[in-house]
Amino acid sequence: MFRALFLCLFFATPLLAAPLTRAELEPMILAPYALGQAVNDKGVWTLLNSGGGEAGFVFETGELAPLPGFSGASIDMLVMLDREGRFIDVRLISQNEPIFVSGLGEAPFRAFLEQYRGHSINEPLVVGTPYGGSGAGTDLVYLDGVTKATASVRIAHDSILAATLAVAREKMQGVSAGPPPRPNPDHDEALDWNSALDQGLVGHISVTNGEEDAAFAGTKWADDDPEAKADPAAPFLDLYVVDLGPPSLARAVLAPDTLAEVQRFQARAPDDELFLLIEAGRQGLVSEDFVRNTAPDRLAAEQDGLPLALRDADILPSLAKNVPERFEDATKMVVRLDRRLGFDPTRDWILKAQAVRLHGQFQPDPGEAHFALTLKTPERFFLRPSAPTPQSPFCEALRNRATDLWLLGGFLVLLTAALLAQSRLAGLRAFTPVRLSILALVIGFVGFWGQGQLSIVTVLAFLRGIFAGGLSVLLYDPFGLLVWAAAILGFLLWGRGFFCGWLCPFGALQEFAHHLGRLLRLPQWEPPPSLARALLWTGPIALAALVLIAFLAPDKAETAAEIEPFKTAITVHFARPLPYVLWAGGWIAVSMIWFKGFCRSICPLGAAMRIGGLLRLRRWIPRREECGTPCQLCRVRCRYGAIKRTGEIKYSECFQCLDCVKIHDDPGQCVPLILAAKKGRKAA
Repeated sequence: MFRALFLCLFFATPLLAAPLTRAELEPMILAPYALGQAVNDKGVWTLLNSGGGEAGFVFETGELAPLPGFSGASIDMLVMLDREGRFIDVRLISQNEPIFVSGLGEAPFRAFLEQYRGHSINEPLVVGTPYGGSGAGTDLVYLDGVTKATASVRIAHDSILAATLAVAREKMQGVSAGPPPRPNPDHDEALDWNSALDQGLVGHISVTNGEEDAAFAGTKWADDDPEAKADPAAPFLDLYVVDLGPPSLARAVLAPDTLAEVQRFQARAPDDELFLLIEAGRQGLVSEDFVRNTAPDRLAAEQDGLPLALRDADILPSLAKNVPERFEDATKMVVRLDRRLGFDPTRDWILKAQAVRLHGQFQPDPGEAHFALTLKTPERFFLRPSAPTPQSPFCEALRNRATDLWLLGGFLVLLTAALLAQSRLAGLRAFTPVRLSILALVIGFVGFWGQGQLSIVTVLAFLRGIFAGGLSVLLYDPFGLLVWAAAILGFLLWGRGFFCGWLCPFGALQEFAHHLGRLLRLPQWEPPPSLARALLWTGPIALAALVLIAFLAPDKAETAAEIEPFKTAITVHFARPLPYVLWAGGWIAVSMIWFKGFCRSICPLGAAMRIGGLLRLRRWIPRREECGTPCQLCRVRCRYGAIKRTGEIKYSECFQCLDCVKIHDDPGQCVPLILAAKKGRKAA
C-alpha cells in the first residue's frame, strides 16, 4: 500500500481547469459592457463598451497566476479591467479553499471581491487593517479581509494582482507601475508670467478662424460658421495652460486669494494635479450646458493613448497682477487630473479642445473638430517617490498578527519551560486545575481566537507543495505556522504528546467533556485490548486515504477532510449544517464516556503526529526496574493505553498527560517507593 501511495505522490500533478468558453463568459460580463475577442489562449479577452469600442480587458486569474491555495488548487476569478487600469468588477469562478467550501460558505469571499471595484492597479492594495487602526501617513489602500479565512483571501489577492499586472504590462501600455511624482513643496523659483512663458512652463495653442474653418472643409458643416469666414485671421482658440501643482508656478499666475483657495483644495485632495486654463479666443472652454465640478464637455485629455479623467475643480480663478490685462475678460477655469490613476505631469500628455458646429435648423446635426496641445511640466518641480516596497505575504501576515504572535510565542515559551520541569509541574497539588486552565487557554486563544487548530488539510497542502510546487501557501498563516513549529520542536523533545496532549484545541474540548462526564457520573468505557489495537489503525488508514484522494481526486479532498471535526468545532464555532454539527458534537459527547475517543482512533492528524514522533531524541518518562515487573499501577492508570505490561512506554500513543510522572515521583503513590519506605522503617 505504501509503495502505491509513493508512486501516486511522485507522479501527481496539479489539475488546472481549461479557460472558460465564450458561452460561459458572456453571462458573467457586467452591463453595459460586452465580451470582445479572445486575445490569447490563457483566458484573456477584450472588453467592449456599449458602442462597440474597446473598453478594457477580461481575464481569468487561474491561467495567468495559478497560486495554489490550501487545497493545492488555485482560486480562479474573473477580472474586468478598464483602459485606465481600474477594476470594473472581480468575480469568483471557482475555488476549493476548505474554509469556504464547507465552512463559511462563499458569500463572505464574494463580498471581499466586491471591494476591488473602482480601485486602480496603481494603488498599493493590501489585505488587512492599518497598524494601530489608522491609515494616516501611508499610501497603502487596505481591503478588509475575511475573519477565519485571512490566508485564503490573501492568496486570492496576490493572484488578482499578479494576473492584472501581467495583462497591464503586455496589453495596456502607459499604465504606470510605480507611484506618480508629486509637486516638490520645497522647490522655489522666482517666476512671473513672462519668465514662465519664455521657459515653456506655460503651454499655448493658437487657432485662427481660418484654421478652424479649414478643419471642416469638405464636410456638410463647412458653411455653418459665418463668423469664421467673415474674419479668418481672428483668433478662434487662444488657450494657455499652467500647471498649478508646483508652488512656484501657482504663485506666478494666481492672485493671493485664489492661491489660498488652490492650496486648501490641494490639502483636501493631495493626489489631484490642478491646471489653470485661460482661453482668450471666441471658442470658450465649455458649452452653455456645462455643470460645474463635472467633466468639461469641450475638453479631453489623454496620456500614452489612454484617456484621462479630466474634471472641473470648481474654482473661479483670479490672476496675478503680472499677468497681461487682456486675460481679465478671457474664459478662465481650473481643472484637475488624478495622479493615482496613472497620470504623470512630467511626461507628455495631450489636452484636446473641441470645436463644434451644428448643421440644420430642425434637430441640427453636430460636427466636431479637435485641436491638440501637448504638455509636460519639467521634472525639477516634482519629487518622484520610490515605489512602496511590497512586503512578502509572510511579512504582511506577520505585521497584521503581531500582537497575537507575541502572545502565542510567550505562551509557548512558558508551556515548554513548564513541561521541561515536568516533575515540578506534575507534583503540584493543584496540577489538575492548572492543566485545565492551560487547556482552556488553548481552546479560547489558540483555537477560537487565533484559529491555530492544526489540520490534516495543511499536511496535504504541504505534500502537494513538495511534489507540485507551491509551498508558499503555508506562509500565509504565521499563527498556525508558529503552532506547527512548536509541534515539531515537541517531536524532538517529547514526541507527539506536546501537541496532542497540550496544544490541540479539539483534544482539549474532549478532555473537558471527559471531566463533565465524570461530574455527571456517567459510566466510563474502554475498548477491549483487541478492539483498541484495531482502532489504532483507523487513523493511519484515514491518513493514507486522504493523501490518495488529495492527489488523485483533488476536487474531493475538502469533502474527505471533513472526517476531521476541527473546522466545525473550532474554526466556525459549530455554525454549519446539521450533519457537520452532529459529527463534531457526537465525538465530543462520546468523550464523556470514552476518553478522547476521536484522538485515539480515527484522527488522521494524530496518525501524522505519530510519524512526527519518530523524531523524538530521548525517553523523557522516568522508569524504575520495578515498573511493569511487578508494578502495573501506571499502566492501569494510563487512560491512553500508552504503557505496555513490561512497563515500557509506547511514545507513539503517549499524550504527555504526566499522570505516570506524578505517580513515579510521589512517595505516597509509587508502589516501589512505598515498599522501599516500608523496608527502611523495618530496618530502622
